[in-house]
Amino acid sequence: MTFYSKKNNMFFIVRSLILALICMTILQCCDAAERFINGDRQTCDIEGEVIVVKADLNPNCYSCICKNGFVECLHKHHCSSVEGCYDLLDGKTDHCCQTCRGCFKNGIEYESGAEWTEPDDPCRVYSCKAGIITESEQHCYTPCANPLAPPPGQCCPVCHGCFVNGQKVTADRSVTTAEDPCVTCKCNGSRLTCSKQACPVLSCPFEKRVNVSSECCPHCIGKGSYFAPPKGACLIGGSIHNSGTQFSIDDDTRCLCIAGSVSCVRETCPALECPLESQMEIPGRRCKQCPVIEESRASCTYSGKTYEDGQTWNLDSCKACECKQGKVLCAMPMCPPVPSPCPANTRLEHPKGQCCPRCSEVDGICTVFGDPHYKTFDGKFFSFKGACKYQLVNDCAGRSFSIRVTNDARSTKSSSWTKTIALKMDGVKLNLGQKMRIKINGSRVSIPYSIPNLLDINKTDDSVLVTTHLGIKILWDGISFIEVTAPTAYRGRLCGLCGNFNLQTKDDFTSRRGQLLTDANLFGKSWTVGSKKMCSKIKQLDDNDNDNKQCRRKKDQRLCNRLKSSIFSACHKKVNTAMYYKSCLQDTCECPNGNCHCQSFVAYVHECNRLGIKLPDWRSSTKCHTVWDMHALATKRIN
Repeated sequence: MTFYSKKNNMFFIVRSLILALICMTILQCCDAAERFINGDRQTCDIEGEVIVVKADLNPNCYSCICKNGFVECLHKHHCSSVEGCYDLLDGKTDHCCQTCRGCFKNGIEYESGAEWTEPDDPCRVYSCKAGIITESEQHCYTPCANPLAPPPGQCCPVCHGCFVNGQKVTADRSVTTAEDPCVTCKCNGSRLTCSKQACPVLSCPFEKRVNVSSECCPHCIGKGSYFAPPKGACLIGGSIHNSGTQFSIDDDTRCLCIAGSVSCVRETCPALECPLESQMEIPGRRCKQCPVIEESRASCTYSGKTYEDGQTWNLDSCKACECKQGKVLCAMPMCPPVPSPCPANTRLEHPKGQCCPRCSEVDGICTVFGDPHYKTFDGKFFSFKGACKYQLVNDCAGRSFSIRVTNDARSTKSSSWTKTIALKMDGVKLNLGQKMRIKINGSRVSIPYSIPNLLDINKTDDSVLVTTHLGIKILWDGISFIEVTAPTAYRGRLCGLCGNFNLQTKDDFTSRRGQLLTDANLFGKSWTVGSKKMCSKIKQLDDNDNDNKQCRRKKDQRLCNRLKSSIFSACHKKVNTAMYYKSCLQDTCECPNGNCHCQSFVAYVHECNRLGIKLPDWRSSTKCHTVWDMHALATKRIN
């Protein structure tokens, strides 16, 4: 029997290693598939266009569009996150969403992540994690002197008022203590309950487990599935256990495998009310204890400051502390998990003065540059060479503001460039002109300039930035580059050349009269405003003009090829250069000043900056100077 047992164990060890290798292969394949789904490699030309991908992607599950010159495919369904799950199943929504294996107990099915108690013993807590049930005793933590008895069906006493060690607890924000991050405090109707329970048993391999010092429980990174173990056996942490087998995960955890399901009982220690550095290990005892304080003190000292008993203070945006009988006790909010990556049309941000990061809706950004090329709020890319005055952006719903642009032919035969921008808002008219000439209601002003509670105008490294009380922002480089930012409150309310900001590109060519067009020139002309006196004369090209363009093509390509060089390589995998390169060639064909290629570079760099990619040396490498540089050079020559 002993020899058979060793052989049996060896068989299971070898099988576990084989399964782990197979799992790693599956995960690598999944990673490759995700890279394709995110559109890292397949390029596209028409920004915002719906793309039919020639791959094994279920069209019921994914929709693919052209974004930043690359194909990006997103789930049509709102799938729950399965990050950290190593027991994945096909979901029920057209098999589009994977789900993490749930648990069965007493004939009831529970989803992975669920917690529950039994009616006859509310202090025994059960949790389900990737098919594994963890049972533990709930230890109560009572941060008040005179708690109320536990309500029926609950385990722990209740405190009146939702503050823990100076930290406010709300219905949607739980709090933990600095002394024990496994303590969770919740508020319901001004009634506070705090408790501590054991961490769930994890199914992932040990090398996929991560411990974060500020968090109570380890968690799994990545996701995947193993091949099924032998019928009735259980697979946990890379090891296989026969049905009916009892086994230990660690000194505090005993588990049982029954017909392919794992159920564990895990012990945990009571919550302590002394700082981590004061907690002591007692020989012969499993749990740490706080030192005995012979007499209580009425004050505390922390970082050289003295606090009276009961006094609270904030250390930073996350941590608050309270002096309790000579002990400094602290607490901090428990940040909810943030999906990675953030869902479509959102981005990860950590607001100043707030503790927790979050996925927030992104503002709309419309870009204009060169011989006017436009990228709408919703991402549609087009060119329109009109040389009149046009409605760029307008609040068509609330009439709170309007932005108009005047385009000028600049002594060219077939091109036009943005000459001035006019913002009207709350009875104020702001004009942004060439070489940073700025006027308010017709009078020239210098920057920085401010109208309290209305707008601020400030200088940036290469532009001026207008920030309004409405949240509308205008970035202007004094040549022809414009960037208009609209907050999410204006979603679906805007109109003009920048589109309607409704997260769809298919209706961006909606004319002033509400007609949906397909031709960029007809769409652009429909947003003409003002009299014909505002228009510059543009001649039609003749054969000689075409010949001149051919003669200059090599020079144009040499200038524009810099966009594909190592100068901008850090961004090439995030933003496709194709549309900007094409715009560059168009702009340099009939350039009045010799630097027209720079505007495509400026637009590309700003797109990269929004994705967090910095290209600090591109101006010196391309000799594309800012207006501020040109001002400085002119002043130097005069002196």
